[in-house]
Order: sequence, then C-alpha cells, then structure tokens
Amino acid sequence: MVQRSGLTRGDRRRNDRIEALRLVVRADRAILAIDLGEDKQVAALMDHDGRVLGRRTVTVKAFALGGLLSWAAGQAARHGFASVVLGCEPTGHRWRSVMQLADDAGMGFVCVQSLKVHRAREADDYTRDKTDHKDAVLIGKLIARLDGYLPERADADWARLRHLGARRARLVTEATRCQQQIADLLGCCWPAALAAAAKPLESTSWLACLNVVVDAGADLAALAAAGPDGFTTAARARLSRFGAVRLSHRIARGMFTALTDPAGVAVQRPGALERIGLVLADWQHTNTRLADVEARMTGMLDAMGLTALVTSIPGLSAVGAAVILAETGDLSRFASARSVVKHAGLNPAENTSATFRGQTQLSRRGRPGLRLAAWRAVWGALPHNPVLHAKFTHLTRRDTDRLVAAQARAACAATLLRWLHAIVTRRQPFNPDIASGQLRAAGQQTPTMAA
Repeated sequence: MVQRSGLTRGDRRRNDRIEALRLVVRADRAILAIDLGEDKQVAALMDHDGRVLGRRTVTVKAFALGGLLSWAAGQAARHGFASVVLGCEPTGHRWRSVMQLADDAGMGFVCVQSLKVHRAREADDYTRDKTDHKDAVLIGKLIARLDGYLPERADADWARLRHLGARRARLVTEATRCQQQIADLLGCCWPAALAAAAKPLESTSWLACLNVVVDAGADLAALAAAGPDGFTTAARARLSRFGAVRLSHRIARGMFTALTDPAGVAVQRPGALERIGLVLADWQHTNTRLADVEARMTGMLDAMGLTALVTSIPGLSAVGAAVILAETGDLSRFASARSVVKHAGLNPAENTSATFRGQTQLSRRGRPGLRLAAWRAVWGALPHNPVLHAKFTHLTRRDTDRLVAAQARAACAATLLRWLHAIVTRRQPFNPDIASGQLRAAGQQTPTMAA
C-alpha cells in the first residue's frame, strides 16, 4: 500500500528500524566488535569510518569480559568518544552474556548476522581468507553501516518457554530416531511383524505385542507354542505401559501369526530383537520426558494468560501453540504479522525485473524451527478449522492458479502465524469472520487476522 508521501509500509518500518539502531549506534560511541569464541575472544575497537583504534585478544570465557569492556571504555575516551557500543555475531548463548555485561556497563549492544559477516568476508578482498582478527573488523564495519539488528530481550517467562521448546525439539528428534531404528531392525530380522498393523509404530496394541516378544528373550518358537490365547493375555497385560486399555485382536492375531514366519535374516534375529527391546525402553523413557516438558510449556502459557487465546483457533492445541511461541518469542516485538512470517521463512520470495516474471518461491531464510512448528501445526488444524480448510481448498482448486498441496499447506502455515500474532498482541480470541476477511477488526483499516 503506497501512502501520499510515496513511502510504503515496508519503507516506514525499515526507517523505524534504522532509527532504532541509530539510537544505539550513536556517533559519540566507539564500536567494540568482538569475534566470540569458547575460550578466546578477539576484539577490535573502531570508529565509524572503519578505522581501527585498538585491538585486544583475551583468553577468557564470554561472561568474564568485564575487563575488556573497561579497556574499551578507556580507549574510546582517549579518542574523544563518550561511550562504546558492542557488537558480535549471535554465537550460541555467549552473546547473551556479553549483552548483559554491556547493559551493566551502560553501553549499547547490537548483533550482526553470521551470513552477513560471511558475505562481507568475500567482498572485503575477494578471497575467502578467514581469521578472527579480520572477522572482528568486518563486524565493526557492518555495525558502522547500521547493518546489524537489536537482539531480542526476552523476559524470564518468554526465555523459559524458549528453553523448554529447545528441549522438546531434541526429545522429539530422539523419539523419532527410536521409531526409525525399530522399523529398520525389524525390516532386517523379522519383517512379518511390520505387516501386522497398517501403522505399527503408532499402534499401542502392536507395541504391546512387540513388548511381549522382547520380554520373552526373542524366543518366538516358545511364544508360538503357548498358543494365541496366552499371547493375547500377555499383550493385554502390557497395554498400560503404553497408556492404552483396549487391545486390537486383529493386530494381536497378526503378530501371533508372524511368530512362525521365517522371513528375515535368522542369524540376526536374537541380537536385533534384544536391541529392539533396549530401544523400546529408551523410547518409552523419552516419551515420559516429552510429556513432562510439554506439560511445563502449557503451564507457561497458563501463567502468561495465553492458553484460552491461542486455543481459540480451531484445530490448534495448547502444545502446538506453545511450540510455535517458543520459537517466535514475544510476538509483540514484531512490527507486523508479516515480520513473523518472514522470521519463519514462509514468505514468498519474488523474482521479477522489468517485464520479466520469474517463479515465486518460499524464502526459507528464517528460523527453521519456527517453520517446522507451523508446518506441523497446520496438519492438525486443517481438518478442524473451516477457515483454514477453505483457504487450502481455494489454493488447490483446478479453476485457479492452483498450488500443489505442499505449497498450499505452507501458505496456511503462514496464515496461522498471522493469526497468532493478531491474537497474542491484541489479546483478542479467534474470530472466524475477521479471519476469513468478512469483518474488519475494530480500529483497523485491514482485517487483522485475514487469511
């Protein structure tokens, strides 16, 4: 949308970001650029013209850089600067320690994207020469050009939710790894077991039957000799380990029949089934820890008063919303819903020039964890959310410039992020009329939650 000044909303927001950076990277502040490492920190003190005023290399952890900051303040004063602004790449969690030190010392703090440092390294002298000292200077030059950003300053609640989200992502990966390992091992030594259920690793009955086999020491012949009734009784007794109470007799019969199936590498079967038993125990333990961390995450939503708001979106669970918010952080720090979508890398990246019109694709330049969380949430929301389902149907219709199913789901994931931004920042529950564009939100020129 173009205003009378000729500036677009994007221009104004970009100008606001530059103004906010200029308030931190002031002309009366020298620039202390630090190339952070585990035990070695390389720093360059620079002016705004790119001149190096001093260098210092210290072999301490990032949290012990108070002496370096005092040195920089003294050097800056001798060169006529009133204060110092620190800058670094967001390396691990070390940059947070440096930000805390800068805040305590009354100094400014900015971050520079690692990708920009990489590009600047190539543009500096047209080589790929990389040293800590050169990287520190490049970071300083980028800061002087206002080519950095003000990092997130999360409060205790949002910081805790982000840490819990990181732990959940690791546990989900562990659980998936256990599932894949069980399937791979069975495919080698006992493939008939996998055919006993349509989705065996998602069936509690199948898992209970597999638990009977591994508890029996992989003696398939002895289990077969005990008869189907004995096998079914043993499987029913193990359902509670998987949080179930009813056994599928069809799956139990299929697993019992598989006991006498000779397919598979027989010499590998005893060892592989023993290993499957160990992996199954790991999987159960991982699921227990996963349930605990998810309960903590939903508890954080309750504490922040967000549960009722985010679950007002049909098809979005409290856990799904917590996972997304753990990746975004406080949504009020984003200037617009589009900024959240760009942060996830779900925004369309155009490829046009004059009369040339290239193919538009997703940018995929944002936060991968956020993109994955939104993508997973859409799968659960689509069957239960009429507005989202209508959008998906429209995007895949034959009489339009239709998208393939994966592209339409990505667009729906971006829509879900826009809704969350509107709901959390405005503290208003989901309204399907506003979300579908049939009603405008109060005080807004455009539908706040429009799909």
